[in-house]
Amino acid sequence: MPVNIYNSDNSERVAWLSDDSWELPTQIDDLETWLIENQHTLPTGKYVADVGFDIRKDACGGGAVLSTKSMEIMAKLGIELFLSEYPDTE
Repeated sequence: MPVNIYNSDNSERVAWLSDDSWELPTQIDDLETWLIENQHTLPTGKYVADVGFDIRKDACGGGAVLSTKSMEIMAKLGIELFLSEYPDTE
């Protein structure tokens, strides 16, 4: 389920990102790229960007950063961020 972006009023899918990646840093990078590329074509509304991730077994600090640019675009478009943690997906 990695990154599912959908309309929160009617659950209609807007985008599906990071299809086979459950790593949060990759998903956040993909989300930021998608936001920048689609910020002028997606009408303002009520959306959810649901990031389904798994804890990396080799993680030891660091990780994903949601940039202020991404947060600004999300606020402008009406996108809420859900972080959905899943147990060991491998």
